[in-house]
Amino acid sequence: MATPIQEVASFGQSIWYDNLRRAMFSSGELKKMIEEDGLLGMTSNPSIFEKAIGSGDDYDHGLGELLKKHPHHDADALFEALAVDDIQHACDLFRPVYDRTTGRDGYVSLEVSPRLAHDAHKTFAEAQKLWKLVARPNLMIKIPGTAECLPAIRDSIAAGINVNTTLLFAVTAYEKVAEAYIAGLEQRHDKKQDLSHVHGVASFFLSRIDTVIDKQLGDKHPELHGKAAIANAKVAYAKYLQLIASTRWQKLAAAGAHPQRLLWASTGTKNPAYPKLMYVDALIGKDTVNTIPVDTYNELRDNGAGHAHSTLDQGMDDATRTLAHLGQAGIDMAKVTDDLLVDGVKQFDKAFDGLLKAVADKKAKLAHNK
Repeated sequence: MATPIQEVASFGQSIWYDNLRRAMFSSGELKKMIEEDGLLGMTSNPSIFEKAIGSGDDYDHGLGELLKKHPHHDADALFEALAVDDIQHACDLFRPVYDRTTGRDGYVSLEVSPRLAHDAHKTFAEAQKLWKLVARPNLMIKIPGTAECLPAIRDSIAAGINVNTTLLFAVTAYEKVAEAYIAGLEQRHDKKQDLSHVHGVASFFLSRIDTVIDKQLGDKHPELHGKAAIANAKVAYAKYLQLIASTRWQKLAAAGAHPQRLLWASTGTKNPAYPKLMYVDALIGKDTVNTIPVDTYNELRDNGAGHAHSTLDQGMDDATRTLAHLGQAGIDMAKVTDDLLVDGVKQFDKAFDGLLKAVADKKAKLAHNK
């Protein structure tokens, strides 16, 4: 009998796990999720690493071993070594998925420093560095979808690096990211380089949109509460369908290129009044990914049997009308999404500072306990 995660996959959507902890490897938890649940990939970000490294003692042994070899490493270098090791382990566990799906799934994402979110040159340099350090074909480098980083996305794809473009909120931003992805593939094609091993996803964040807009709506227009993010995602998917039907894309596809799939992120409901699987059930569709946090994953695995239906391509016109109604209700969607991008970069930057402090504190503690 198919698991709920496999049921979703039967409609063309891949479930990835938005969490990473070192203990998942030694306990066999991740291996079990892959082999028994049918999990198809994994994402990480600075917030996830901050929680993983900053709490508990999962990383104490690894950090201690690193310090024996590199006693003068600063927190940045120590974190990079810990993260690369984790990502390599995860990539190796997902490698059978990558091979079985001929590169469609089995990816693990590692993010460039959020400090570089407005510097394309340094972002591309770090993407190249991390790609070489991890040295796994099923790695995706996460690059924020800021206007400044569009050239880094293009250049990374042109260099044959898989890219997970993250922190997307606006449909217009997605269109620019899609353009960067295609331009990178075209550069490879012009040089007669292989396109078949390059993959990418464009990560749309959902619950954060509803959190902000629901607050702005207040007690007015209750019928619009919890509607904005899903409507926004469906409009983005309509753009995706238009793009892959274009002559420009068909030329690349004929040369072996793979589409940049839309990935739904931030899919844990923040409002307890909303169904836990709200951002799963409403957005199941072909050639998409949903990366889900722990609570949502557990809900899908334990109580999601029979939930899966192809829903993403339903109600496209309703989605457009919902966004229009939000505008009539005084919601400036462009401002909301622009502000969320700025705030998202700040949140990841803050989390990155927090995890570096956690590493530095653990380094000091281990030195003191010698």
